[in-house]
Amino acid sequence: MDLKIDHAPITLREKCLERLRDAIITGHFAAGARLVERTLCEQLGVSRSVVREVIRHLQAEGLVDVLANKGPIVARLDWSTAHQIYEIRLLLEQSAVAACTGALTDDIVARIRGAQHALQTATAARDMAQILRTSSHLYETIFVAANQGIAWDIVRRLNGRISRLRAMTLRDNRRERSGQSRIDAICDAICIDRDPVLAKTRVAEHISEVATIARRILASDAQA
Repeated sequence: MDLKIDHAPITLREKCLERLRDAIITGHFAAGARLVERTLCEQLGVSRSVVREVIRHLQAEGLVDVLANKGPIVARLDWSTAHQIYEIRLLLEQSAVAACTGALTDDIVARIRGAQHALQTATAARDMAQILRTSSHLYETIFVAANQGIAWDIVRRLNGRISRLRAMTLRDNRRERSGQSRIDAICDAICIDRDPVLAKTRVAEHISEVATIARRILASDAQA
């Protein structure tokens, strides 16, 4: 008897976690905003125990801080934290694109192109939540193809804060090139040029630009 479940059911907690995470990452709840349990229960239509469990999970992801005598708030971002995240991204993503380029097969190219197309579609629709999900899926595809599961696990643990920074920088229109064109250049370096050095260069260019944008935004927020 085959007891395998092809698609595990999504629990109520998982749905609430996704909704609240998206609300924080996309800026619906601003940095420093209080997360009132009773209000969240009403907005999400769930019990207080579910909300508390979701908040604990988001705290572990670095998206929520719990302050004494104040309760949970949306975690504030500062440049010191962002800088560390970008440094980690640079090291791990450069390693992943180089290894992925060396492991290319027609199937891997097809999977990368499929994930890239999904991101392009979300970008054209200006659907921020979908942009962040498809962007994460594209990177996961590259890391898995590169056989760098441990590195992806590290990135995944940071993904809430990575996505929050990504959403913040995507809204800034002072770019030399669009974020999508930067991602396309990375994918082309892997799939067309098949050049690991070029792919690493494209990653460095992309992260350098978004880090500069993030530093400017966070400095402005700190002054405000």
